[in-house]
Parts: sequence; C-alpha cells; structure tokens
Amino acid sequence: MSTNTAYILLGSNLGNRMTYLKAAICAIEQQCGPLKKASSIYETEAWGVEQQPPYLNQVIAINTALLPECLMQTLLHIEQQLGRTRTIRYAERIIDLDVLLINDCIIQTPLLTVPHPAMQQRKFVLLPLQEIAPDIKHPVTHLTITEMLQACTDMLRVEKIENPA
Repeated sequence: MSTNTAYILLGSNLGNRMTYLKAAICAIEQQCGPLKKASSIYETEAWGVEQQPPYLNQVIAINTALLPECLMQTLLHIEQQLGRTRTIRYAERIIDLDVLLINDCIIQTPLLTVPHPAMQQRKFVLLPLQEIAPDIKHPVTHLTITEMLQACTDMLRVEKIENPA
C-alpha cells in the first residue's frame, strides 16, 4: 500500500492549548498515520476575527495511507472527539486541523482543497511549514515554502515558543 506525505496545520486558542495540540497529534498518529516531522510551536495573533485569544499553531508532516478525502474526514472526526463545535467562521476554537499539502497533489472537492487555498497569505502557516519543509514547492505557484514566506505580506505577530511545557 502506498503512502502519502501530508502536511497538517494544528491550531488552538481555547482552554489548555498545548494539551489540545498534543492530544490532536496523538489521535492523528493513531488514526491517520505516523508522524514524520513536527515544527516548533508558535503563538500567533488570531487571523480573520480580532478580539480573540492568541493561537498556538504547529505544522506536522505524516505518512498516511488514507486517501485525501478520507484523511480530511478523519481530521474533522478528531476535532469532534476533542470537543470542537463549529459555529461562525474564524471563531475561536479548541482545535483546528487543516490539510495544507499532500505530496504535490492539487485537489478541489466540496470537502477538501489542496493545497490549502490561503496558505501563502498566512505567516502562521508558512513559518512552521518552512521550519520542516523549506524547499517543498507549492504545486500551483511552484514557489518553495521559503519563497512564499519571503513574499508574504501578513503582518500579524507569529512568535516561536521556546521551551513549550
């Protein structure tokens, strides 16, 4: 059975954010596939809606035998298992799991768009992704993650957490 490399963004800005990130990674490893790499954890200002607590964000790379849509469905299920309820768009959340890239696939379905359509505009996505995959090329723009980060105009604060608990 062939496996794919999937890059997933994790985010949490409610409750014990670090605990939610760790629980999500554990569930992803159990239900989706083994962890290949994990970025540092970054504290970031909320994007899209102001007056929210800051997020903790992290990007992980996994090996998965799941087909892309099944991977997304499993990630949505993990969000529910951890207590996420979906309300308004960009609302604060216990956990958020987004597929950024899967190999060099381009996917557009009602459930899943890969590469993630806004990743190149968000520093909180590009900084941790660049840490673990600087030379991967975006399958549409053909820019490396490093090149996209250099071109990114997002001015929101993104700060690496040194020694996360």
